[in-house]
Amino acid sequence: MKILLVDDEPFVHKILAHQLANLGLNDVISCECATDALALLESGGGEFDLILCDLQMPEMDGVEFVRQLVRIKYAGGLVLVSGEDGRILQTAEKLSRAHQLDVLGALHKPVSSEQLRQVLSNHSPREGMTSHAACKKYASDEVWRAITGGKLVNYYQPKVDLVSGMVIGVETLVRWQHPQDGLVLPDQFIATAEEHGHIDELTHVVLTNALRQARIWLDAGLSLHVAVNVSMDNLHSLELPDFVARAAAKAGVPPSCLVLEVTESRLMKNPLASLDILARLRLKHIGLSIDDFGNGHSSLSQLRDVPFDELKVDRSFVHGASRDPSLRAILEASLGMARKLDIKTVAEGVEDQEDWDFLRAAGCDTAQGYFIAKPMRAEEIGRWFEAWAERRPDLCR
Repeated sequence: MKILLVDDEPFVHKILAHQLANLGLNDVISCECATDALALLESGGGEFDLILCDLQMPEMDGVEFVRQLVRIKYAGGLVLVSGEDGRILQTAEKLSRAHQLDVLGALHKPVSSEQLRQVLSNHSPREGMTSHAACKKYASDEVWRAITGGKLVNYYQPKVDLVSGMVIGVETLVRWQHPQDGLVLPDQFIATAEEHGHIDELTHVVLTNALRQARIWLDAGLSLHVAVNVSMDNLHSLELPDFVARAAAKAGVPPSCLVLEVTESRLMKNPLASLDILARLRLKHIGLSIDDFGNGHSSLSQLRDVPFDELKVDRSFVHGASRDPSLRAILEASLGMARKLDIKTVAEGVEDQEDWDFLRAAGCDTAQGYFIAKPMRAEEIGRWFEAWAERRPDLCR
């Protein structure tokens, strides 16, 4: 792994380089100002897998540097480091993630070896993607051909009960098996499908395949709740509840085994129609989850008006909450509110044992994230179950 350190303090360079060397990472280049680092990146002085960047620097600060990384389409990992107020560091991290940079974490100075090790353990190349493909956006007609041509593949990420460790369900995460670019992640084509009116067909394909797989699991003795994402753009057709119910019946899957995760990437176009559809879905015993709660357009009014029976706390409030007072306050408030509303809670973005232990103590119901399992193909679930059975006793003492 090739690493670039960007910090104006030579002493910090020495400490970080030493800590990285102890982790077996010796291919490290240091720059004492962001302008030099940017010049190195633009000159083709090497493609870096990871950048560790300070925020408070002369000439060009860390926020400006992040903006330049976006401009040059940097596709490696990023770790933000700062001695400034934790809220500033948190804002810079959120900004970097919003720019679609691969942010591994944000560390407050002085950085310990253990903190660095934990953050670097999150680093892995994006699934099946080259740097070029990871930044690429796709045209409407190409997305349509993928939808209608059988090129969409469902991956599944397990969800587990935080008290017992029992596997209670999976979230369906669509991928596009592209002939040239490999496995394309949904953030590169979902927005295009929404903007060009293809989202209904895409959702129907994903849902149908997920229900077919749920039936296979039921036949194998695995009773799992299968969650499928729907966007607000799906909630315009009053026929949606009947379509979902028919699809479940055709697949031989009880409606109670299906959960629709409502992703609010956009505001409701027709609030009355959306409420009509969501109410009828619940009448058909289909679960409703408010996804990415605390982010996007999800709001308290949605919890008031829509009969959700599950609340998924956005990953940005989960990972590292045990160490960050602001995140901890928001997460605990969300969990407490859900309990009073008699709504089950799911924490997404559980990345390490510290997250897991904190969520158990905080009373969250369900966990999902890379600490438990990465998204995987259906045929990999069986092997993962065996591995999880070995881990589970130690995690649920």
